[in-house]
Amino acid sequence: MSLQIFNYLTREKEPFEPLEKGRVGMYVCGPTVYDHAHLGHAKLYVAMDVIVRYLRYLDYKVRYVQNITDVGHLLDTGEDRILKGARRERAEPMEVVEAYTRSYFEDMDALGVLRPNISPRASGHVPEQIELTKTLLEKGYAYETEEGDVYFAVEKSADYGKLSGRKVEELEPGARVSVREEKRHPADFALWKHAEPEHILRWPSPWGWGYPGWHVECSAMAAKYLGETFDIHGGGLENIFPHNECEIAQSEAATGKPFARYWILVGSLTVNGIKMSKSLGNFLTLKDALKLYSPEAIRFFILSSHYRGPVDFSRDAVLAAERGVERLHQTVRMLRARMKEAGPAGTAELSYVTHLMPLATQFLEALDDDFNTPRAIAVLFDLNKEVNELLNSGKMLSQGTLAAIDGLYRELGGRILGIVPDDLTQGVGGELVDGLMGIILGFRQQYRESKNWEQADALRQRLSELGIVIEDRPEGPTWRVERGGGE
Repeated sequence: MSLQIFNYLTREKEPFEPLEKGRVGMYVCGPTVYDHAHLGHAKLYVAMDVIVRYLRYLDYKVRYVQNITDVGHLLDTGEDRILKGARRERAEPMEVVEAYTRSYFEDMDALGVLRPNISPRASGHVPEQIELTKTLLEKGYAYETEEGDVYFAVEKSADYGKLSGRKVEELEPGARVSVREEKRHPADFALWKHAEPEHILRWPSPWGWGYPGWHVECSAMAAKYLGETFDIHGGGLENIFPHNECEIAQSEAATGKPFARYWILVGSLTVNGIKMSKSLGNFLTLKDALKLYSPEAIRFFILSSHYRGPVDFSRDAVLAAERGVERLHQTVRMLRARMKEAGPAGTAELSYVTHLMPLATQFLEALDDDFNTPRAIAVLFDLNKEVNELLNSGKMLSQGTLAAIDGLYRELGGRILGIVPDDLTQGVGGELVDGLMGIILGFRQQYRESKNWEQADALRQRLSELGIVIEDRPEGPTWRVERGGGE
């Protein structure tokens, strides 16, 4: 089975065929950097991360472009989000931008989200946005007002609404569009806005001092780095209208060519069925979430639902994900511990690895089916069950066999899903803590062998109070960190 992608442009699953063999151009709408990222952002960018990871696993050379919106993202009131953040913090707009851009990447790094190849800023590409606006004016798709604003005329676009399914004639004033007297149609959207002298974020243009509208930045930067037509456009489903619709309209009007060929849109993260957002105040920042849960548990929670659907956040759901991912990690720890003690590779045990390969195939088939991560995770647990049975069977396994099985975890759970790190001790202190825990467990084992059960239990209880759970297994004791146990 080849990779199939649900294309929101056609509302169908389609075989993925890039414009250029072996290469993929992918653009994803990035954050507006006026505050810290929250779990809703993680839902989008973890989903996109796995898509990029899987495309690279399939040996595509992916150019991943994700913009940073640092100007022009207007609220319904016409106010720029960056200026609102600057007033809130009594800081310069670019001071706010720098702080929250760094914060965003810190959070994504902590979650194991791979950095984009290019992270262009809207403020750094104003000339390109001006040129696009000039082209649309020259071709008759836009108009200038007396105040120096420039709007795109949606009625000039023959297929405006083809992504969202909305029709121009059905759009009523006030329906998620800013209604202003200077507009010829309520759905017309700003390409350029004039700015008064006291406005901090402004640039010179053929229409006077001003700043770009929100939608124009993505069209300008996608074309600059990926070409007038590219393979994949990703983003949040909530932005299908008006943002994505406007991107398509202005880009295709300017070039006369298709904009993005495949549209991959991600469902929202909700709280009690309501989208998590800063404006509603029902959000948990990623910095706070990472104090409560491991990065792998957050990824696991997100990937346990299909990217196109919503996922409802609750503490119990993420703690269940924590327990699930810990089951995987425990098996991998045991596997790697056995590998250190095992003898050299032998040929008689290849059947053990061969027996697991159909599960690896099923895992890849799940991802080929529109990146079906819930099914892929279910297969990963089937694999985990088989590996546990093998490790507990009492059979002597060679380093080669154990390394081959470990390789499956590293590829499927690590390289593709990002939930099985190469270093399973890194979140709690790396090799130093692993070594110290080995010493502590050694003392406890001495207490047990001398039948000093009181001291052994006391040591176990003290570790439990620190959130470290000890499990006694036939091959020896193991330990794990139990996160989020307190209220």
